[in-house]
Amino acid sequence: GSMISVFFAKFKVVDLKSAGYGDNETFKKFFHGLLEEGVYIAPSAYETWFITDALTYEDLDFTINAARKVADKL
Repeated sequence: GSMISVFFAKFKVVDLKSAGYGDNETFKKFFHGLLEEGVYIAPSAYETWFITDALTYEDLDFTINAARKVADKL
């Protein structure tokens, strides 16, 4: 419940096999775009993001807005 991963795929990623079909080039662009926006995520789609109550609503809003901005450019 507190871990997520982001994959760029044409279908639902549910396991390691389906994760292998993800578009890693798009993930790289997403990763570097977020860095430019001031958000650091794990540098591989195979690594997890952790959701924690240490994040403020401002942190979350900043990250969501950055992700939208980058995703719109992909």
